[in-house]
Amino acid sequence: MTARIVVVEDDPSVAELVTLYLRNAEFIVAHARTAAEARVKFDQEKPALVILDLGLPDANGLDLLREIRKHADTPVLALTARAEDVQKIEALESGMDDYMTKPFNPKELVARVRAILRRTAGMPGSGRAIVVGNVRIDPARHEVHVSERPVSLRAKEFELLEAFCRQPGIVLTRDRLLEDVWGFAYPGETRTVDVHVKQLRDKLADADAKIETVWGVGYKLVGPT
Repeated sequence: MTARIVVVEDDPSVAELVTLYLRNAEFIVAHARTAAEARVKFDQEKPALVILDLGLPDANGLDLLREIRKHADTPVLALTARAEDVQKIEALESGMDDYMTKPFNPKELVARVRAILRRTAGMPGSGRAIVVGNVRIDPARHEVHVSERPVSLRAKEFELLEAFCRQPGIVLTRDRLLEDVWGFAYPGETRTVDVHVKQLRDKLADADAKIETVWGVGYKLVGPT
């Protein structure tokens, strides 16, 4: 099935450009000019991905992003003219999946959209279940269990846990996790990794595989001895 995408953008020329390239790539696209319109489109379209301008006329785009995250794990690609480092980090911590600044290459935007959808859809037959201790992660079904208890994870939390489970006992640096899981190469801007690791630890509190901190380096997943 062709993926549905909602483009939230108040600039008509940018919205037209993005919509044109996405439709040429055979996506189904709906456009919203404001946060108010976007909320209606989200309910109507049930999109597979949202492209979100952070500078909307009726709301702060980051607030709308947080609002989306309260209700769904729908992937979000932020598109904005503002590129301050603080905003990038804040957007990452709010659950953003990717980030592009204006002006942008529309072909690159389409490529990033496809990459996000591949990462978050759980490619059919992409791999067998991975077991570390009593933690079982099924990439194909996008499911996690601790013993028999199902664990509900957001998309980025799932990808982060999968990265750890595929390399138990191996120290993964924050920079590497940021690049592998989020697709960003921002050395030193790794606070979002720490935030997501804390969230994972809370949700896996009764697991016998633990995410340990390697001070000054990163993290590693350690199974039961």
